[in-house]
Amino acid sequence: MQSFGKKLKACREAKKISQNELSKLIEAHHSIIGKYERDEVKPSIDVVVKIAKVLDTTVGFLLGETEDNNALKDPLMLKRLNDIDTLPNKEREALLLTIDAFLRDFKTKRAYAS
Repeated sequence: MQSFGKKLKACREAKKISQNELSKLIEAHHSIIGKYERDEVKPSIDVVVKIAKVLDTTVGFLLGETEDNNALKDPLMLKRLNDIDTLPNKEREALLLTIDAFLRDFKTKRAYAS
């Protein structure tokens, strides 16, 4: 798994943003981005949130929780997940079991189609 610094650098370079530009966009000292990228300093979660927004990625991706830098960026999907989270436990579990079954069936069909 890549470190926070390596992911930050890759995302920044993919967006063609210099370290200096990124530091201005997140309102930080210009030298801090290099320290983050070299994993010399760890940013606060507030700073990671700002960086993720500027670089059009997710906090989860930067922190290594997921390898998909597009996870949960779709606002409609995120709203649905938040709505699911507000359901009573029994209804939420039933819905999650249905989703799990659908995903399992889809993956099985895809595997046999290959």
